Amino acid sequence: MEGVVKFACLVGFVVLVSVAKVDSAGECGKSTTPDNEAIKLAPCASAAQDENASVSQSCCAQVKKIGQNPSCLCAVLLSNTAKMAGVNPQIAVTIPKRCNLANRPVGYKCGRKFHSPFLLSIYNSQLKL
Repeated sequence: MEGVVKFACLVGFVVLVSVAKVDSAGECGKSTTPDNEAIKLAPCASAAQDENASVSQSCCAQVKKIGQNPSCLCAVLLSNTAKMAGVNPQIAVTIPKRCNLANRPVGYKCGRKFHSPFLLSIYNSQLKL
C-alpha cells in the first residue's frame, strides 16, 4: 500500500510540474524560445563576431523586434544556438547601438557570464546593454 501512495504522489508531482511548465512563458514568450529567436538573427552573424563588420538592415530589423523584450534579447545572446554560431556576446551587445536604435535597452543587466567593455559601470560582472 505504501508503494502505491508513493507512486500516486510521484505521478501527481509530474503532472503538476508538466502543467506549470506548459502554462509558463519563457524569456521570449510562450510561443518561442531563445534558440528559435537566435536563428532569426542569422543576418547578424558577422556583426556579432567582428565589431568592425557592417550591420545589415535585415539584422537591425530583427534586433529591433527582439530588443523590444530585453530579457529575450539577453536570453538569445546567451543561448546555445548563439554560442554554436560563434557569437561573441561582448560584440553582439554593440549591435543595437551600431544600428542606431533609439529605444535600445541602455543599462539593462544581462546575465553573469560576460560583460561589455564599452560600458562605464559593470556591477557584479553582469552585462548591461
